[in-house]
Amino acid sequence: MRKRYAAQNLLFISAAVVLFAITSCKKDRTTTNNNTPVTATPTKLGLYEEAQTDNDTVYREVFITVTQIGTLTVPDSLSDQVFDTGSGGMVIDAHYILPANMITSTGFNFTGDSTVVDGITITNQKHIIQYGDDNNSTATVSGNLCYASVTIGVTNGNIVVKRLPFYMYYKSVDNNGKALPPHEFDVFGANSGYDVTFPNNAFITSPFSYFDPGTGLTKGFKMAALGTANFSDQNEVPLTPDVITLGLTADDLSSASGFSMSQLTESPPYGYQPYIPATITYNGTIVNDASILFDTGTNADNYLEDPSLNSRNAVVLPTNAAVSVSTTSGFKYAYTVGKLDNLTYVENPQYSGVPVSIFSLNFFFDNEYMLDFTDHKLGVKSN
Repeated sequence: MRKRYAAQNLLFISAAVVLFAITSCKKDRTTTNNNTPVTATPTKLGLYEEAQTDNDTVYREVFITVTQIGTLTVPDSLSDQVFDTGSGGMVIDAHYILPANMITSTGFNFTGDSTVVDGITITNQKHIIQYGDDNNSTATVSGNLCYASVTIGVTNGNIVVKRLPFYMYYKSVDNNGKALPPHEFDVFGANSGYDVTFPNNAFITSPFSYFDPGTGLTKGFKMAALGTANFSDQNEVPLTPDVITLGLTADDLSSASGFSMSQLTESPPYGYQPYIPATITYNGTIVNDASILFDTGTNADNYLEDPSLNSRNAVVLPTNAAVSVSTTSGFKYAYTVGKLDNLTYVENPQYSGVPVSIFSLNFFFDNEYMLDFTDHKLGVKSN
């Protein structure tokens, strides 16, 4: 999701709570006769791939299901969260999750450092997160740091993270302060950045990073190329199975896998943000020393940040404009702006407030994606 990445603008209002990051208990302890551990089998999860058409333009989104939080079975109408490689951390609205009398426009109604409701620990640490295209269109969500056992995925393919730190919000408003509908910004941030950082090193990041994939596997996930055939506009969108693979094998991480790997750099206190150094070329204009993000949470349009652009406002590239990207790891990606597809905006980051160029869900139609949480690497591969 196109989160406001100028993280220094975020407001910190919280009391100190130490984060206890406890991984899931799933392990494969099968051994051979000589007591040599056998490598575990990676875990597969599916995604829901939804399509909607508006004025002949097709907007697509991918969702992952969170079926249980604490002891609460999440209602079907609230269980789908946007699967977002553009952020790190689970973010969910408290409405219809917590009792209504606990939720006010200024915060959660309880006293003390924390309280527990249906197995969900709500702390008194507050924070805000901002989403938007630029400084003129920013939505703000306000909430607290929480912990709970969380079940991710459907019955035939799921994982349980025993104590997941996540962000539950009590209010979301648009740029004019107008309240937005409940669950407008329910996001499953899959990347290794810290979507929210609290005092005493408490943070939320990818729920997948707390999952132990088993013996012989590296913490991380890879995502298959989506194509477009499975995107559906039906009222009941079918699950596309096995899109996400949790647990990376030695073959996945080898140079023979075909993935182009980029080393991520830690940016305290924001973790290992999935930004790749690259050169961008659009319509003959070259942007050197660019930083790019491949983002499933941005569902249609691309945003190029060009410090040399002589405009305070975003400029739309014309139809048939050519855009290409070359990363420092040698990966290349190119597309042509269509009349109804790959609409691309060029912005000056001085005015947009977003220093990272963002390539939308369209990138994932023809490319695979991988994150290694252990060695902090990001891989991409043309399919």
